[in-house]
Amino acid sequence: MFAVYAAEHQYRHDTWARERDRALLASIRERTAARAPHPATSAVVPAPARAQRAPWARPIGLHNGAECTPACAPA
Repeated sequence: MFAVYAAEHQYRHDTWARERDRALLASIRERTAARAPHPATSAVVPAPARAQRAPWARPIGLHNGAECTPACAPA
């Protein structure tokens, strides 16, 4: 009988503590929201343009004809 009574008491205590914590967090959220209202519009900063990539990967060691000299090793 004592174990049942202790379990019921622990359950009531846990439920009370959980509700108290939820109420505390809700009041914190309400105060924060009331203190600092969100701006109606936000400034959108465009991302910088990415460098153009080739449509296919260039194998290692392959050079363009214009920049290759006779000293370049053949691929």
